[in-house]
Amino acid sequence: MGEPYISHIEVLGFEKRFVPNQHYVYMLMVKWSNSKEKLIYRKFSEIYDFHKVLKEMFPIEAGEIDSKSRTLPHLPAPRWLEGHKATENRQSTLSDYIQSLVNQPPKISHCQWILNFFQVRSDDVVLPVPHPTKKTETYLLPKDKTKMNSTEITGPILLQSYRSIANYKKNSKYEMSIQTGDIVEIVEKNENGWWFCEMEGKRGWLPASYLEPLESPDESEEQEPNYEGEPYKVISSYTAIQEDEMSLCEDERVDVIHKLLDGWWVIRKGDTTGYYPSMYLQKSGATEKSGFSTNRRNLPPPRRSTIRNAQSIHKAERKQISQEVYRRNSKRYLQQKNRSPPVPNKNVWKQSEDPRISNEHLNSGPLTVPGARNQEKGSLGKMIPVIPPRPTLSEIMEHCTEQTKNKIK
Repeated sequence: MGEPYISHIEVLGFEKRFVPNQHYVYMLMVKWSNSKEKLIYRKFSEIYDFHKVLKEMFPIEAGEIDSKSRTLPHLPAPRWLEGHKATENRQSTLSDYIQSLVNQPPKISHCQWILNFFQVRSDDVVLPVPHPTKKTETYLLPKDKTKMNSTEITGPILLQSYRSIANYKKNSKYEMSIQTGDIVEIVEKNENGWWFCEMEGKRGWLPASYLEPLESPDESEEQEPNYEGEPYKVISSYTAIQEDEMSLCEDERVDVIHKLLDGWWVIRKGDTTGYYPSMYLQKSGATEKSGFSTNRRNLPPPRRSTIRNAQSIHKAERKQISQEVYRRNSKRYLQQKNRSPPVPNKNVWKQSEDPRISNEHLNSGPLTVPGARNQEKGSLGKMIPVIPPRPTLSEIMEHCTEQTKNKIK
């Protein structure tokens, strides 16, 4: 029996780590010919350095001598700054690369360089050093989708940790009850402001207004206001409770100018703006929502401004925009949109208005000087002076100084 070789490698996903600094590592499940399965972690920069050495070891198969002879798969170089989106999108490319590598002839796929690289290392077994405030985030690639294109992948399962800022008592069997300071994992963030969470093996819906991220008081994924507005239709009426909310009836048309994660969006109707539950809105032209029910009464989540005794761990408060700012910026945008086109510069001359061109060269009749003619007719327009004709050489010689005459000669 020879030395075990690699029979299959599967990309499971990646982790976001914060020690010694923020970086990403891919999770690879390596299956060996002796039926053993080992989980290893590799940075993309490590995989790319491994790939460069492999090309040097097999120059013919790498296409260094003749490009037509290349059998080794291609692998794009890492970016200067590796971010979350690039790491996520590269999973499909990396999966295809590794699969092609395993399917190479035995002289390549069974070579010692490949076998050593995918062996379990000490840092694969020992858990990463925990960060004092940040928790390692795990992003799993959905099952049976490693061979799909990156555009077809629905995205990894993102389990972020959030903290409760106040006590919340559930109102239905679909919700959860939490205490101030409880840490929950977010399974799904719904735009209606109800988030599906997990805590100590229990799952249920929670209002996003009761949760805050551990890293920062502001939501990085929250959109900026869009004062152009998106057209929406009201699918359920609502009567305002707070002063900054709006009361609307079913089938009314509004513009959404700010989508907030807590499920209360800022909308505009005419010159008026205010908060409205996003679960009662439907985008114009979209099919009717096939809804799930977060509670029996299907009520909107509570707003953060209504939460009493909220206790945040962040010194800085969440960024909030007043309705006065929303109205002012929205009004300014509408004024700019409806503004008439700018008046052309009066100092830009047309050929027919140039007094230096004689009438005989134009077919449009006598020349006009806009300012002068308007003034003759009693207009209040500003008079534009007539440009004098260019002096002849004899006139210049007659009136200029001796020094100028010497230069001309």
